[in-house]
Amino acid sequence: MDKTINVTLKIWRQAGPKAKGEFITYKMDNVSTDSSFLEMLDVLNEKLVKEHKEPVAFDHDCREGICGMCSLYINGHPHGKDSETTTCQLHMRRFKDGETITVEPWRSAAFPVIKDLMVDRGAYDKIIQAGGYVSISTGGVPDANAIPISKDIADEAMDAATCIGCGACAAACKNGSAMLFVAAKVSQLALLPQGKVEAARRAKAMVAKMDELGFGNCTNTGACEAECPKAVSITHIARLNREFLKAKFKD
Repeated sequence: MDKTINVTLKIWRQAGPKAKGEFITYKMDNVSTDSSFLEMLDVLNEKLVKEHKEPVAFDHDCREGICGMCSLYINGHPHGKDSETTTCQLHMRRFKDGETITVEPWRSAAFPVIKDLMVDRGAYDKIIQAGGYVSISTGGVPDANAIPISKDIADEAMDAATCIGCGACAAACKNGSAMLFVAAKVSQLALLPQGKVEAARRAKAMVAKMDELGFGNCTNTGACEAECPKAVSITHIARLNREFLKAKFKD
């Protein structure tokens, strides 16, 4: 028989971008500890619908820790207190019976609230559109060993590529900086031969777009790395700074 717990949810409710929001308290009884956090919210919404009340709006998609959609701020931490875990992979066994759980949307000027726990993370898409791609013709798909890349470089590029663009780094940063996200996207391409051709343009364009969209400056507090569900290293920020400076020197 599944173990169950009773929890109290304090959830941020906001009807729209310009509406005034507030925390609403909900009691949840007999919550299975084997259920995920999002499954628990599904149960809450089913209960609200049966009571003819407005369900809680929250983002989700794959529920496999891949897409980065489940952007919830839980008890003061993006995606909850477990390290290297997305909200959809967070299970209710991590909470205590009788615990009060505070659930908020990302708090960042660049991520305006759409409704309740949903925010507009389109700013990240605009940064990618500014330069997070390879536009040159690289021909057909080469054999895996056609372009020799050392394992340490490949591993580092893959570490950067694990970023899922969820926004936890900006939400955790006291300055609302998107440097870890931008650094990961610049780094994964700067390390590989296909991305080096446009490296200078990419670094300048993505940093400029980040600044234009209202993200804050990085002061190296390390909160982004600590809260990143994919444990992307802040060493990539150092590489972004080097790429940006090299681009400026070329100018």
